[in-house]
Amino acid sequence: MSIFLVAVMTSIQVRTAAESDAALLAKFRYEFRSSLDQVVESKEQFVERCTAWMRDRLRDGSSWKCWIAEHQEEPVGNAWAQLIEKIPNPVSEAEHYVYLTNFYVREQYRGQSIGSALLAVALAWGRDRNAQAAILWPTRRSRPLYLRQGFSDAHEMVHLAFNTDARAGLRLGEIQRLD
Repeated sequence: MSIFLVAVMTSIQVRTAAESDAALLAKFRYEFRSSLDQVVESKEQFVERCTAWMRDRLRDGSSWKCWIAEHQEEPVGNAWAQLIEKIPNPVSEAEHYVYLTNFYVREQYRGQSIGSALLAVALAWGRDRNAQAAILWPTRRSRPLYLRQGFSDAHEMVHLAFNTDARAGLRLGEIQRLD
């Protein structure tokens, strides 16, 4: 287990999450996401489903990594990252991105540089893996943190959000029938 000591106003330790942390991390995920939108699944069902998903991603050899921030040995936040492979290319360009997600610090611990500490560890991990860039989708509240750390709005990136409405766009089977 890797442990990173970070000097901030309070004593904060950032450590690499283990499979045994999956249930805690699932509860953090529920706290984070349920505060942003209407919940469509019970907390118990979600935590059970998410714990299994996270346990699989926390195993050795996974492309995922997670870090937990602790204040006086109490978990107070986490950050997840995934190393995403790019297709090989013949030019001098890194062949990975780091996708940062589920970046969460409990409400009562915000504003104490804990988010900055988690971000520093995640970015160092990406640099150590020679990633080309880190990408993420910030909340409105977290955007200033990322901008302070050197992130910029990526105007060259475009995306299409898939609508859950079955009438929005063709599905693969429908396209094949058109051939």
